[in-house]
Amino acid sequence: MIRATRGGVCAAGGFFCGSVACGIKDPEESRDDTALLISQTPCTSAATFTTNLVKAAPVQVSMEHLKLGNIRAVILNSGNANACTGPQGLADARAMAAAAAARVGLTLEQFLVCSTGRIGIPLPISRIETGVATIRLSRRAGLKCAQAIMTSDTFPKEVSFAVETESGAFRIGGMAKGAGMINPNMATMLCVLTTDAAIPQPALRVALRTSVDNSFNRITVDGDMSTNDTVILLANGASGTAPPLAQFQEALDTAARALARMIVKDGEGVSRLVEVEVQGAASAGDARRAAEAVANSALVKCAWAGGDPNWGRIMCALGYSGARMIEEKTNIWYGDLPIVQQGVLASTPWAKLKAVAANEEFRVKIDLSIGEFSHTVWTTDLTEEYVRFNLGE
Repeated sequence: MIRATRGGVCAAGGFFCGSVACGIKDPEESRDDTALLISQTPCTSAATFTTNLVKAAPVQVSMEHLKLGNIRAVILNSGNANACTGPQGLADARAMAAAAAARVGLTLEQFLVCSTGRIGIPLPISRIETGVATIRLSRRAGLKCAQAIMTSDTFPKEVSFAVETESGAFRIGGMAKGAGMINPNMATMLCVLTTDAAIPQPALRVALRTSVDNSFNRITVDGDMSTNDTVILLANGASGTAPPLAQFQEALDTAARALARMIVKDGEGVSRLVEVEVQGAASAGDARRAAEAVANSALVKCAWAGGDPNWGRIMCALGYSGARMIEEKTNIWYGDLPIVQQGVLASTPWAKLKAVAANEEFRVKIDLSIGEFSHTVWTTDLTEEYVRFNLGE
């Protein structure tokens, strides 16, 4: 049984966190912009990172440290991505880990590093070092840490669940940030997940890869992939429970999908969250290509922004997606209402279809009717507010 609980990233036993204002974006700003998370005991660890060839310094450093297999903690900042900053950026990412390590008595190699914010600006490392030295750690600081890593987010994103299995109980929690530059693989985002379940390292890494594929790799806001994307999973075994892997996977998927949906719902300028489900595809690749083509289509997204269930634009996106399709076999629904049957407009009253498209959340289901494969993507509309937000300074 999985039930929601409180605590966020510190819901799992043995994890502590804290945040501080370092003035990263503006020395006069008092908002917390740096967070530290630590496990009291050794962990198994897993992480996935952006597949963008342009990788931020913290991503490069975290990938190095993860290979050493002794991760106990994470240091994160908002306000500056420390990306495209050259050798100095790498030195600053390591200095950031070293400052956090000195604060809690670990080595810098036991830290993963995450940064988010503006690209190409040197990290104000001296202000971070000064601030990190004053961080106070607590079991109750999960929400404050989730707030500290926000950039254009409008609300903090955290989840926590208590899980009962035949082997015993454990907890899983997490926090994430993300609102713009969202596109698999992965979305532009940071996410830290923690659990007090006892999971061996190889199994933990398989579980995270599977969960990311089923959650963060199925969301899109604007089709842009970031330089800093990171998802981290730490398991310290503090509960004493070694659950069946299938039940742990279910709990991990529940947490990851909840955070992924929050990221899409909080997309920059977003007014609608849309679930695009493609079924009946000839292959898994075709199902994904078709779903992502619809989910990323600027024309489709603009129609949704206007509350218009424009089925012609969906058919167009399916046609250029690269997926095998037969026009005369294609069916589309808005919610439970058919809008396309066998490639042509269905008889559903247009007013009812528009009522579905006017909702803040709705589902578009597409049946290609030529196979057995399916894929789901969570996406958004595209509004004037998104354009205004991203005009730049």
